[in-house]
Amino acid sequence: MTETETALRTLAHNVRTARTRAGLSLDELGRRAKVSKGALVGLEKAQGNPNFATLVRLADTLGISVSALMEGSPEQRVRVVSANAVMPLWKGERGGEARLMLTTGGPAATEVWRWTLEPGEEYPSHPHQTGVTETVSVTAGEMILVVDGTEYPVAAGQTATFDADTTHTYRGTGTQTCHLIMTVHLPPGPA
Repeated sequence: MTETETALRTLAHNVRTARTRAGLSLDELGRRAKVSKGALVGLEKAQGNPNFATLVRLADTLGISVSALMEGSPEQRVRVVSANAVMPLWKGERGGEARLMLTTGGPAATEVWRWTLEPGEEYPSHPHQTGVTETVSVTAGEMILVVDGTEYPVAAGQTATFDADTTHTYRGTGTQTCHLIMTVHLPPGPA
């Protein structure tokens, strides 16, 4: 079995388990997450290729992290994850990408993401559930963080944080690739 097949089976199992735990039918989950019932049926059968925005909407609707949908059961006390071992969940038109490296455990989980944005490339995000906070630390290059329509330049060596329950966009600027680490701090709850 390929890594992609294994990842799809894990995702299918985790979506079905979280949906059942939440007491939601396929119809109700689809309505709340704005995902078609057909796409959900395929997803729960480990078929198809859901995009990043769909995974975020499902996770938010189910009250869990994106990584809780993607990860198998923890096998070790300490996890070391290599960036090239993690499949990108978003790929931009100019070569940028986002990889969910891992999620911490506990009652208020934190997702750790590694992003690259090429100059002029952007990723618009829909609002997350109330209580979600995002932090971006630019390690090389520069970007514009747009929160509620206001632009905030963030350059190498700078970190920005914001409540992510509003529209927000990440945009690469300057002349070189922007590298950043993003953490998503989830509110306490099931994860």
